Amino acid sequence: MLNQREETEYRALKVLSVSRDSLGSGTLRDDLVKYGTRISEATAGRLLRELDGRGYTEKVSFRGRRLTERGRARLMELERERERANFGSELLRTLRAKGKSELIEVLVARRAIERETARLAAMNATEREIAEMESIIARHRRATESGGSGSDEDVKFHHLIAAAARNRVLMAASSLVRQDGQLAPILTYIRRQVKSRVVDDHVKIYEAIASRDPAAAEAAMVEHMENLIRDVERYWMEHERSG
Repeated sequence: MLNQREETEYRALKVLSVSRDSLGSGTLRDDLVKYGTRISEATAGRLLRELDGRGYTEKVSFRGRRLTERGRARLMELERERERANFGSELLRTLRAKGKSELIEVLVARRAIERETARLAAMNATEREIAEMESIIARHRRATESGGSGSDEDVKFHHLIAAAARNRVLMAASSLVRQDGQLAPILTYIRRQVKSRVVDDHVKIYEAIASRDPAAAEAAMVEHMENLIRDVERYWMEHERSG
């Protein structure tokens, strides 16, 4: 979440990015009002000089400032931070609305379905599908190591296993139980809060499928689902204790 100073910086850069003309302190002050930021012209002038000093803006003779490429990069960075904070707040609202029992019910249903899809995937997956599973895991690991959620890769990994099982009824059941698009981000958020790593579970499942070991694949998937259930219970216990 941006602090007050960063939020003002973001709004100033945003104003500069959409302006067709270079801006002076008076125009910047007036435009910032539209974003809900009220500052004096003197403060706007100091802000512009600070942005100049950091290389985010540059003077255009006597007419004012314009945004530099470095300033556009900084604006994009601040926008990502704001989006991440807003997404986190939305996840928390959804998490409270769903509640612990609903999440666990979904995971219990997934455990019943996906243990079988993993077993069948170990028997029926093509070499191409196995290679794609490995690729998804690599992308998932890179996403989490760079601070991302990796929830998209999580969904793709489980969807690919369901497809590789070659059972249309199980695939439909898997899609049905996973149809809520918020579930993957919520579970990713919970696992990050309790410092659990979903990628490690996926590696075990992948290795069993790649080894063509149905029993090991089933056991790895069951372990993965039980880890998720345990993480949800642990999150709620810690949340209730702190609340």
